[in-house]
Amino acid sequence: TFLLPNSDHFFFLTFHSISMDSSQPQEQPQEQPTEQQVGPEGAIFPPLSKDLSAASASKEYRKIRVPPNRFTPLKKVWKDIYQPLVEHMKLQVRMNPRKMIVEIRTSKFTKDPSAIQKGADFVQAFLCGFDVSDAIAILRVDDLYVDSFEIRDVKTLHGDHLSRAIGRVAGKDGKTKFAIENATRTRIVVADSKIHILGTFTNIKVARDSLVSLILGSPASKVYSKLRSVSSRIASRR
Repeated sequence: TFLLPNSDHFFFLTFHSISMDSSQPQEQPQEQPTEQQVGPEGAIFPPLSKDLSAASASKEYRKIRVPPNRFTPLKKVWKDIYQPLVEHMKLQVRMNPRKMIVEIRTSKFTKDPSAIQKGADFVQAFLCGFDVSDAIAILRVDDLYVDSFEIRDVKTLHGDHLSRAIGRVAGKDGKTKFAIENATRTRIVVADSKIHILGTFTNIKVARDSLVSLILGSPASKVYSKLRSVSSRIASRR
């Protein structure tokens, strides 16, 4: 469960981390190699084995800032956020409510060198507005990432013109957005004038091209026809 501090001196929450099962055999310490090497200033350094080098590596650390509008949703699903990071990715996670940041670091149980980056991308995807069920795919699939851009990066729009562009991207009851998602196998979040796309590199490019066409004023019917041909090509590659 997500806990909040009850007193002013309680600043950090404890890292959620995996514990060693007592039934598992403890790892025996590695014997130090007998060979020695002399450094440039006469210091003697024993050669390091691969296991010893990995164990002596410093812990990696990531800090993700939580937007104010995503703090309450994060509290509601905090258990769903930290459990896969701790149990499957073997990371340590904690929330700092005062600074409104999520902190992630590696532990001695972390085996995958890309685990901490995947974990940070997973949390960042949720903070962008994606559901946990969609964002968690980042931990399971290597090729997924989130691409974000502003509508004003495509075309300088203000006032009602910007509102109409957002309406064209979403469509009536979100039909246009859902059609692009289903055709390109991506997930799209429209947050005010910012658009976030979750998917593979190729699929994100196809989805982004469709969204750019809508922003520039192309009718939805023309975008649909192009999507049908693109979706058939994507399906043939599978």
